[in-house]
Amino acid sequence: MSRRQQQMLEEDEPGLDISSLIDVCFLLLIYFLVTTTIQPSESDLQMQLPASAPSESVPDIDPMFIRVDSAGAIYQGSGTDAEKLDDDPTVRELPRLAERLSVYKSTAGLDNEPLVQIWVDAEAKQQRVIDVLNALAAEEITKVTFTNLIDS
Repeated sequence: MSRRQQQMLEEDEPGLDISSLIDVCFLLLIYFLVTTTIQPSESDLQMQLPASAPSESVPDIDPMFIRVDSAGAIYQGSGTDAEKLDDDPTVRELPRLAERLSVYKSTAGLDNEPLVQIWVDAEAKQQRVIDVLNALAAEEITKVTFTNLIDS
């Protein structure tokens, strides 16, 4: 085989032109970026969480205590005065808690901003805590404190 025939065989080998593939990939990327909807995250609840140092001022209104136990039941109040509100952890809506929050917010009046303290059992599912925070956000209660000082 001569050198000329060998060059002709090398020139006849098929090549892969990927320039059109790159264009298609960029078009698909742009399509998915444009059509994707951004869902609000839980951090968009606009809650005012407590500072690391305790406050020197005493609140004008008594805080509402909410307790979430290990089974996912939600109680309002502390100690022996605690009343069970919503106890089915599979239900994401908390109608009895929402009702109590509404009453508490209306009794706080216009001058006082309602304050809620939440105690969560270490074994509780965090989705239940998020359900409580969503109920607070629905009632536009923004002053929330997590505490470990409630008697269970």
